[in-house]
Amino acid sequence: MANARVVVVGAPDDLGVREVLIDGRSEGKAWSYQEFRSILSREGVPEDNPVRWLGEDETVWPDRAGLRRTTGFFMVVGLLATAYPLFKIGASDSNEALTYGGRIAGFTILAVAVMEVVAAAAAVDYWGGRRWRYSGVAVLIGVLIALFCSLSILVLQIGEQLNRYTAIGIALGVWSVAALWELLECRAWKGLRVPKSIAIGVVVSVLLAGSNLAYSQIYVPYVTTPLILGGAEFKESNMKQGGSLYVTVHLSVKNAGQVPVYLLGSIYWIHGAPASPPDVELSQYDLIDDGEFVTPVGRVLNPGEEVAQDAVVEIQHPENRKEHPYEALRAETEVYVIRKDRMTLSPDYQRSRVDDAARIVKEDGDGAPKGAAYRDRSQMENSSEILNATRGPQRITVWKVDSGDWPRFNVDVSPPGERIDYGGPHPLENQEAIERYGLSREHGSMAQTPYPELLEKARATEKGAAPPSTAAPTPPPPQAR
Repeated sequence: MANARVVVVGAPDDLGVREVLIDGRSEGKAWSYQEFRSILSREGVPEDNPVRWLGEDETVWPDRAGLRRTTGFFMVVGLLATAYPLFKIGASDSNEALTYGGRIAGFTILAVAVMEVVAAAAAVDYWGGRRWRYSGVAVLIGVLIALFCSLSILVLQIGEQLNRYTAIGIALGVWSVAALWELLECRAWKGLRVPKSIAIGVVVSVLLAGSNLAYSQIYVPYVTTPLILGGAEFKESNMKQGGSLYVTVHLSVKNAGQVPVYLLGSIYWIHGAPASPPDVELSQYDLIDDGEFVTPVGRVLNPGEEVAQDAVVEIQHPENRKEHPYEALRAETEVYVIRKDRMTLSPDYQRSRVDDAARIVKEDGDGAPKGAAYRDRSQMENSSEILNATRGPQRITVWKVDSGDWPRFNVDVSPPGERIDYGGPHPLENQEAIERYGLSREHGSMAQTPYPELLEKARATEKGAAPPSTAAPTPPPPQAR
């Protein structure tokens, strides 16, 4: 036949499908002899046209339709099940992550989710008609992504509280291993062609640009530490004849750095102190007054912002030297902050205060430190959804503890229902929270003024005379606690 077409039918592959080539060009794949004849009819090839059969003759069509469709169904389900949490995490982080790096990661996760959807579509083709040469490669890439995601979730959750993403990671891990085994059996990579050359210049440029972006927009902001400056300053003093001495103390805290923070709690101490700090122990300081000076708790302190408040301290019977054997008054401040770019504090924190000691003991039991006067507590979110997925829910609790002459705070960041056992008076033993969220205790500068001079100024003010000027004394070296 002079005008005969060259028709070649390939050998059955692992699923029983046979490729049909007409005049050297692939025209599709057939699962049965009837489908083969329909391909010929579609291409206008007469029924008596000679056919060359490779591997097996026209009687062999080993299509295992049930197994093929079942395998394809589970592949599609697994790939879409991988895409769903990736879409959820990526959509959240690309819009709501607290850092630039977190948003870039969100867009990257969204792109990976799209790749999983493409892989699911490729699975339909691979176990359907294999009309696309690279469908097997696309499915293989999708399964490898699922395996990587499951391993990442499980590795990141080592030491964390188990949550629903733990079950997702385990399920995806089991499925991806089974799917990878099936794809290796099918030799799904057969359609992949290795490129003969790579644009080295483009790759190097992308790597350099990516490295610079990661350093400037991700690494540098992450390692930048907050700079919180606090302090106290003694101002005017006055008293009435035979009455109490009133001393005004100016208290302030300022964010002098580049990182916004949440102010979890604040405290100031006014002590009566001996005259020679180098030879004085902390037990010799007499607490005159203490309290908060930043309200409401949980407020944000942005870079450059300052919060200040005056506290009026009353000293009864100020001229009774037996009752008040002070040589100086000493004022100090301390605030507890946590980085705003690493977590989100719930608004409920500002309204969560419990100041009933009996209720605190009832609700917290052994978890409450001894002497807890009040407690602030709320849920907190991590800086990105991927961290919420791996770390699970977190809760922050701040207790104000009355402990003699040095009241303090205890701060705890842990999953709900758990608490760090500090085993001591220092509130920041939670090293993991310090590293993760930038939890820190910032001690302000100390102010000290001679007590006799305060009395003299107060008497002069009472009599209407100009008070004598007092040079600010050199503050003593900070005492170790």
